[in-house]
Amino acid sequence: MTQLSVNINKIATLRNARGGNNPDVIKAALDCERFGAQGITVHPRPDERHIRYSDVIELKKVVTTEFNIEGYPDNRYLKLIRETKPAQATLVPDGPDAITSNAGWDTVKNKSFLIEIVSTIKSYGVRVSVFVDPVIAMVEGAKAVGADRIELYTEPYASHYHQNQEAAIKPYIEAAKVAHQLGLGINAGHDLDLNNLKYLHDTIPHLDEVSIGHALICDALYFGLENTIQLYLKQLK
Repeated sequence: MTQLSVNINKIATLRNARGGNNPDVIKAALDCERFGAQGITVHPRPDERHIRYSDVIELKKVVTTEFNIEGYPDNRYLKLIRETKPAQATLVPDGPDAITSNAGWDTVKNKSFLIEIVSTIKSYGVRVSVFVDPVIAMVEGAKAVGADRIELYTEPYASHYHQNQEAAIKPYIEAAKVAHQLGLGINAGHDLDLNNLKYLHDTIPHLDEVSIGHALICDALYFGLENTIQLYLKQLK
């Protein structure tokens, strides 16, 4: 079964909008686990507009499922990974002013940089996933820099899903096949929701994990967090 990792950034965004500690990010993460999520994802950004670095430290103390920390691998991120040693570090190419991730790494152009970063993180005993577009050269590049997994950037799939499902998924199938042949694990994330997740799961081979935050938290406003997580898990069966 493909694992569901819940990105709790938006819960922190809501907390930060008012100040104080409501909703409680730590409690929310524990509840996500209790409701069936097999992982918790966070993406701390330099301005701490949602998840704070202090949140990550506290979450590591209590999260018992797979803890995944996304981010651009600057010195502060690397220090955080070294101190917390999550199950997985997902490297994204976002600049500090990015609202959300909007492209994968050019693993060919950034080969030397990524080799050093991946090697450093793996020396901490942490699995490394590299965020990539569904392009075979980028997948091959992820293997070349020493990554353990790729995370396929699925916004293009989600954007074109309602127009032509087969065309939207085709590059992801091809990228996943190559990744599997190279011995890479396969994650996916970005704009996945209750409409497009099942088709992605049923069509992409060897999918290890999906990371979902924004849509899941939006759905939870209507369905409740526990029921929403169960609805997402149902799509992955």
